[in-house]
Amino acid sequence: MKTRLLFLLPFCLVLAHAPAWAGAQKEEALSANVASAMSRSISDVNAPRLVFDDPRLGQAWLAEMSSRLQKKIPDAWMRERLLTAIQYESTRAGLDPQLVLGLIQVESGFNKYAISGAGARGLMQVMPFWPRHIGTPRHNLFDLSTNLRYGCTILRHYLDIERGDLYRALGRYNGSLGKPEYPDLVVGAWKRRWAWTAPPSLRMAGDSLPRAR
Repeated sequence: MKTRLLFLLPFCLVLAHAPAWAGAQKEEALSANVASAMSRSISDVNAPRLVFDDPRLGQAWLAEMSSRLQKKIPDAWMRERLLTAIQYESTRAGLDPQLVLGLIQVESGFNKYAISGAGARGLMQVMPFWPRHIGTPRHNLFDLSTNLRYGCTILRHYLDIERGDLYRALGRYNGSLGKPEYPDLVVGAWKRRWAWTAPPSLRMAGDSLPRAR
């Protein structure tokens, strides 16, 4: 493990200064009920795991997504750790993991140390005001699991506000509500790059598959 960390350190230091494609989520007042619900979601400290009705589906999904992500993240251990966390945090927030993969591709290019011009941080480009509202100052938005938990919780919040309207929710997430460019980019990346269907041999194993709708 020590050798792995030493190998990855120079790579991470370079990525820390890479720019990110992101807008600026708007800092808005939250009702006490909403803030409390989001805070409970953020406080979940369960270790990420693949959430599938059939473990064979999980392994098929992980293998396929890992293959697609290999050029971005060459280290197999890091890829599987990231993908497991994405699938877990997306599912617990009621989001399609394939959508979240598309959002991360657009927001940060899978750079966990990305910082936008507006100050958004990490894989899902979370604005630094969020820990004040729903977390604690100790929360590190560059931490993989913490960033994904915040990002998925925030996107779920925006979907609830917009009553399931994905395009408007994505506009809120990027701080570009009413403009089509960002939602089109995310949905395009989701459906062209990350859409997934289970192999025919496993297709009868269950209906809870992460696929583009």
